[in-house]
Amino acid sequence: MTVPHPNEPAKLDALDRRLVALLAIDARASQRKLARDLHMSPPAVGERIARLERLGVIRGYTVRLGWAALGYVTVFLAVTAIQGADQGSILQALRRLPEVEEVIVITGSMDMLARLRVRDHAHLRQVLLSEIWRMNGVQRTETFVGLAEMPEKEGYVADLLDPEGEEGAAAGAGATPSP
Repeated sequence: MTVPHPNEPAKLDALDRRLVALLAIDARASQRKLARDLHMSPPAVGERIARLERLGVIRGYTVRLGWAALGYVTVFLAVTAIQGADQGSILQALRRLPEVEEVIVITGSMDMLARLRVRDHAHLRQVLLSEIWRMNGVQRTETFVGLAEMPEKEGYVADLLDPEGEEGAAAGAGATPSP
C-alpha cells in the first residue's frame, strides 16, 4: 500500500515528536514505559499513538532484519519507463516481486528506484531476466550492488523532528519552553 503525501504535514507538538522518537528507538516499548519517559498517563500515550497512526505518522511496527547475516545482498535498481507507459502498473508489478523491499518514484533521468534483497548474482540474474526485463513499459534498468551497509543511525529521528535541539525535548518532558 502506498501512502500518499498529504497536502499539509501532520501537526505535531513537542510531546508527539518525543513520542515518535522514543518509538523509533524501541517500537516494542510499552505504553507504561513511554508514559514514564514522557511524564504522562498510559491512556494519554495510547490516545496519542492512535492519533499518530490515524494521521499516517506511525505506519507500523516491524522487525529490522540483518539481511547480510541471512546471506542476502542489497541491490538498488534504477528503472526507466518507456515514454507514455503506465508507471503505476510498473510500480505494482515491481511491488509484487518478493525480492523488492521498496520502490520510490524519483526525479532525474530515471523514473523509479527499487531496493531488492537477493541471495547472489545468480538470483539477481534470474529476477532481472525472468521478471523485471519482461515487464510491460520498462525501457531500461541500471543495477547497483551494495558492497557494505552502515548500521542504522541511532537517534536520527529525534534529530530530524527536533531541529532546535534539547529545548524541544525538554518541552516534551513536561518543562515549559522559554519564549
